[in-house]
This record gives sequence, C-alpha cells and structure tokens, in this order.
Amino acid sequence: MTTQPATGHPDPLLAAVLAGVTVYDLARPMSIGMPQSPNHPAYWHTLPRRHGDRTRPDGGSAANDMIVTGTHVGTHIDALAHVSQDGRLHGGADAVAACQGGGYPEHGVHTIAPIVRRGVLLDVPRALGEEHCAPGYEITPDDLDRTVRHQGTDVGAGDVALVRSGWGRLFTDPDRDAYIGAKSGVPGVGEAGARWLAGRGVHAAGADTIAFECLPPGQGHSVLPAHRVLLVESGIYIIETLDLEEIARAGVHEFTFVLAPLPLVGATGSPARPLAVVSLERSDG
Repeated sequence: MTTQPATGHPDPLLAAVLAGVTVYDLARPMSIGMPQSPNHPAYWHTLPRRHGDRTRPDGGSAANDMIVTGTHVGTHIDALAHVSQDGRLHGGADAVAACQGGGYPEHGVHTIAPIVRRGVLLDVPRALGEEHCAPGYEITPDDLDRTVRHQGTDVGAGDVALVRSGWGRLFTDPDRDAYIGAKSGVPGVGEAGARWLAGRGVHAAGADTIAFECLPPGQGHSVLPAHRVLLVESGIYIIETLDLEEIARAGVHEFTFVLAPLPLVGATGSPARPLAVVSLERSDG
C-alpha cells in the first residue's frame, strides 16, 4: 500500500508520512484450515447473525462474527510468559507461581508496548545465492554475518530483526502439512543463531516459519533452543509466521517496523499484523 505525497508538517515523523510512504503488510490472512502448529487451538470463524436473519423496521440489517483461536496461530508475537526453562521464566520468575488467576500478570502479552522501531530484513537465501533454504536447514551465525555483509544492513541494539528463509512460499500450498514441515523439517535459526541475535541486543526477532527456529526432519517441536535463548535468557520477543516475500522481492532491507499486540491480559501471545513502512522516495528506488 502506498500513500501519495502531501504538504509538509513541522513534526518530522508525520512529515515523512505526509510525504508519502509504502507499507508492506507482513501478516498472513487468518482463515479456517490455515497451516499452524499442532500444539495450539485452531482458528475458527463463524457468523452468529447474517444479513436478513433480522431486519429492522427501516429495512436495515447487521451481521456479526464470533472467532475462536489460539494466541499462537497465524502471524503472532510470543510474550515472555510463553516459554520457561527449568521452571523459570525470564528474569528468574517461578513459572508456576507467575500464573495468577489464569494468566501471567507480569509476563503476559499485555506488557508488550506497541513496537515502532528500526526493522531489518535478513534475506538469508538471497545472500547464500539460493531461492530458499533447504528443509531443516540451520541458519548459522556465519550465514547471518554473510547476509549483513551482502545487504550492507547491520543489526543493532533495539532493532527488530526479521529472518527470511523462503519457507513462507509454502504457506498457501494446498498441502498444509508442507508448511508445518513435521516430516521434512523446517529451516530456521538454531541456538547459535539466536545467540547472534541476542548478542546484538535486538528488541524482537521474527521469521517466515511456524516456530521461528530450525526444526530438524521428523523432530517437530520437541526442543526449541532459540526460544530459550531469546525469550527466557534474553527477554527478546519472537514473531512467527510472517509474510516476508513481497518485501524481499522489493529488495527492502531496512524500514520502520510497526506492531501492536492485542492487549490480552495475562496471555502468552497475541495475533498481530506487523507492518514495514518506508518512504515513497526510498521504495521507488
């Protein structure tokens, strides 16, 4: 989506928007039957009321919806409550005691402030000269270093780093199991790659895959070391099931990243619609 140039404004941020921006939508559409982790409740949508079910005296009618979904379904962000290690959450909090009244008041997704930060796309397969990473491929620190050099876009403290593996092309495959990759494995960052990101002090890290990290063939979600490193050890949020194909095709590697989780009090995650915003002049090359 692109806005057209308009008059200037004394506020620099608003002036940039008024001058024209291109917005890349990084979220996947949510629909019944979409690929998702088998560990979470599925998304469901229905219409309790449809047009014509009840008509007002003036001829008007209204339709409404009901949705049921896990919070880690579709494009979403993981809160610090999502993963524990040896009975502890980030900061050493007791994982059992931290749950109060059916939620996590100190580590829930409602504690994540709206994110407006520098974003960096790390297009790993392009830097490696490939169309996409192979199933089960572990993206290493060397791969990430090579990507940074290839793009000329370093990753710094407070950034949001989005790692493209090319696996996102399978999200719309008629065989939903292809994206889930239980048998084939799924490419992604391993423990060493997560430490690379944590060492740069990123605010959040995301990927175009179902679980962010490398899933070896046939092992599914049996162990998730990158989640441990990022969420538990480092307090870094994880964003999963991103659509990074359009922005990668455009060759945009640096942008303003915008994401606001739903303020679900005590929840371990939230569906989200992240955006990458660049100036119109810059997006035009």
